[in-house]
Amino acid sequence: MKYLTASRAGLIACHACSRVQPRVRVRGNNEQRCTRCGAVLHRRNPDSLMRTWALLIAAAVLYIPANLLPVMHTSSLLGAEDDTIMSGVVYFWTSGDWPLAIIVFVASILVPMLKLSVLALLTITAQRHSTWRPQERTRLFRIVERIGRWSMLDIFVITLTVALVRFKSLAVITAGPGALAFGSVVILTMIASMQFDPRLIWDDVDHDHGDAAPQKPQAEKPQDLKHE
Repeated sequence: MKYLTASRAGLIACHACSRVQPRVRVRGNNEQRCTRCGAVLHRRNPDSLMRTWALLIAAAVLYIPANLLPVMHTSSLLGAEDDTIMSGVVYFWTSGDWPLAIIVFVASILVPMLKLSVLALLTITAQRHSTWRPQERTRLFRIVERIGRWSMLDIFVITLTVALVRFKSLAVITAGPGALAFGSVVILTMIASMQFDPRLIWDDVDHDHGDAAPQKPQAEKPQDLKHE
């Protein structure tokens, strides 16, 4: 099976306005520009893998304090208390609000971890020029992109957790360092998915399907000509 790509067809798309136009060779150090918006045209996003790796590593580093450090500090007449995301999940589970505990766990712990894992898988396979399951990897990227649009739901879940905490008296709530780290993880993963170029998945697929240049037919041997 042969995949016809825009690069093989001699076309290139503008990253600014998405206009598809013929790719032309320019002389010297000049760069081809879009005929509509004037932006510089690139066959692939420049330094896509390097930028994605940098953002993923930063998000993975911040993911640890986001779950270990307190996301809120509560001060009341009864004393002060620090709560992490996991302690909020445990609180709702033990108090009988298990549906809310599941929502908090999925939105605040499971989803960011899956986003980091999927983006790391896509970046590794693209960097190694892997031809393993390109369609499935493309679907994974689309899922991560759709989840990225709702990534701020994690912040809303934390706000909901703060609002549903039962207070026996007047209290003052302040955001902890874990909330800042968690918000940074959400933002970094969103930017990482935007920096990753999914077209890198399909660059080496043609070679795996045997779409190399056709070989020239071998000349017939004199022995074969005699028998005809």
